[in-house]
Parts: sequence; C-alpha cells; structure tokens
Amino acid sequence: METWQQIVVLLLAGLVAFLFFPGVKRMLERSEKAEKDWPAVLIPLGLVVLFVVMLVMLV
Repeated sequence: METWQQIVVLLLAGLVAFLFFPGVKRMLERSEKAEKDWPAVLIPLGLVVLFVVMLVMLV
C-alpha cells in the first residue's frame, strides 16, 4: 500500500474508534449489572469447535 493509503486507513480506523467509544462504554457499564449467563455463550462455542474439528477430520 502507498503511504497516503496507509494514512487514510489509520484516520478511518481512528474515526471509527472515536465514534464507537461512547456506545462501548455504556455497554460495559450495563454488562457489569447484567446477570451472568455463561451457558448461552459456551454451548454454541463448543458446538462450533466440534464442527470445525469434524471438518478437519473429514479432509
């Protein structure tokens, strides 16, 4: 990539981070008060891992 393209990408990434920061901050404040529901995360994650392992074994 050209230097000017890298600068534009850096500026766009900074703008996106600046625009999303207030929403992320609010989300983190709310998540501390939310109930913890780890099975809702771990079960789909485990199924995805098993699916990937199955695909690797089939190749």
